[in-house]
Amino acid sequence: MVLNIIPSMRVVIDTNVIVSALKSTRGASHKLLLSLPEGKYLPCISVPLFVEYESVTKRVDLVNHLKPEDVDVILNYILSKSSIRKVFYLWRPILKDPKDDLVLEVAVESQSKYIITFNKKDFKGCEKFGLKAVTPQEFMKKRGM
Repeated sequence: MVLNIIPSMRVVIDTNVIVSALKSTRGASHKLLLSLPEGKYLPCISVPLFVEYESVTKRVDLVNHLKPEDVDVILNYILSKSSIRKVFYLWRPILKDPKDDLVLEVAVESQSKYIITFNKKDFKGCEKFGLKAVTPQEFMKKRGM
């Protein structure tokens, strides 16, 4: 018997989506993270991008209802479900915000199809790398989630 194993869709999740998922359990960002075990997508991440996730999500008064230890548990879970990528090249600056270049570099290196973000305009031009910037809701609709 031959099994058809379809590789997960590679994506890079922007920090603003992680923050949104931690702030509210009602939105598409939270549902996106809850769907991680389903394997419908594979988040790709680099060490610098993960450090960015940590530094932003642990800012004072940003995610008030979670303790830093709770944020660590959630981020470590996301990391455990992600493909950790090593980026050996830097094209900076390409985008207006250097923090967005972190996301773009991982997306290009991992040959991801999507950058999931709330700031699609910040990734204008990513199409030349075969990428598409989409919101969490748009991504979930495309993937039938």
